[in-house]
Amino acid sequence: MNIKIIGSGSFIPELVIKNDYFLNHSFHDSSGKVLPDTENIIKKFKDITGIEERRYVEDGFVTSDMAAAAARKAIEHAAIDSESIDYIILAHNYGDILEGSIQSDTVPSIAARVKHKLGIKNPKCVAYDLLFGCPGWVEGMIQANAFIKAGMANRCLVIGAETLSRVTDPHDRDSMIYADGAGAVIVEQSSNDVGLLAFESATYSLIETSYLNFGPSFNTERNDDHRYIKMKGRKIYEFALTNVPLALKQCLEKAEVDISEISKILIHQANEKMDIAIIERFFKLYDLTPPDNIMPMTIGTLGNSSVATVPTLYDLINRGMLDNHTFNSGNILLFASVGAGMNINAFIYRV
Repeated sequence: MNIKIIGSGSFIPELVIKNDYFLNHSFHDSSGKVLPDTENIIKKFKDITGIEERRYVEDGFVTSDMAAAAARKAIEHAAIDSESIDYIILAHNYGDILEGSIQSDTVPSIAARVKHKLGIKNPKCVAYDLLFGCPGWVEGMIQANAFIKAGMANRCLVIGAETLSRVTDPHDRDSMIYADGAGAVIVEQSSNDVGLLAFESATYSLIETSYLNFGPSFNTERNDDHRYIKMKGRKIYEFALTNVPLALKQCLEKAEVDISEISKILIHQANEKMDIAIIERFFKLYDLTPPDNIMPMTIGTLGNSSVATVPTLYDLINRGMLDNHTFNSGNILLFASVGAGMNINAFIYRV
C-alpha cells in the first residue's frame, strides 16, 4: 500500500516585490557595520540566488488565510467532500503574524484555524501543526503516509504555508531571499505501483542547530524587542552540499529505483546556486551529470517561501502552469528539502 496525491492547490500572493524595492535599505553585517553600495549587494544577491522578485502577502492576511485558500483549491481539484478528511497536517514555522506585530500567534493551532475556515464539522478530522523548518511539508507527507498505512486514516490534507516577510530583518541582506505563500495536497491510499514509494528523513542537531535561528536586528541602533530569522549562509551551503546528495541516494536505494528513471526533482526552492550544486553532486555520486530540465525552478519569481515552495511547485506543474514542465503517468518524481534543525528529508513518488 502507498499513498497518492489526488488533488493539489496553492496560494501565491499578488503583491510582487522586485529587487529594486531594497535599494533604499541600509544593510548591515552581523557586527552592526553598515555595508556600502546597496546596488552592488543586490546584483550579487541575484547572481547567487537567482531571485529577481518575490511575493508578499497583503496586510490583514495571515498564514492560516493562505493555507485555507490553498486547501480549498486542493479539495476542489480532488473533487472530494471536505468532511471525508481524517487529518489536516499543516507545516509552518512562525504561525499567524499580523503586519507590524512582534508576536507569533499559534493558539489555537494554525491547522485548527484552517479546519474552521474550511467549515469542516467532523470532530474525527484531526488538525495539527508541524514545525520542521523548511522541510515541514515533505515531513507532513511522510506522516500522512504513516497514518494511512497504519489504518489510522483514509484521506489526509497536507499543507505548507508561511509568511516569512513578517519575520525578516530589513537591515539584513538575507531578507531579500524570503517570501510568502502556501501549497496543499489531498492524499489517499493507492495501489503499490503508484504514489509514495520510499522516504528518507533526518535531523542534524549536534552542532547545526544555530545555522538558522531567531535573533536581533543587525542594526544595533534599533531599540526594540523584535527578533528576526537569521541564517549562517555559508554553513548551510556547506552542510547541504555534503549531506543532501547522500540522503537523496539513500532514498533512491530504498525505493530500488535507478537514477536514470527520475523524471523530475522537486527540491525546496532555497537558493538557485545551492540547489543546482546539490543536484550536480547527487548525480556525481553515480558518475553522471543531471539531464536538462530535470529540476523545475520557481525561486526566480516567487522567492523562498519555506514550507510552501515544494507543494506550490508541484501544484503549478500539476496544473500545467509552469512552462516546459509536465507530469505524465508513470513518471518518477524525487521530492526533497533541507532547512532549520538542521533537517533533511526526501521521498520518491511515482505518478
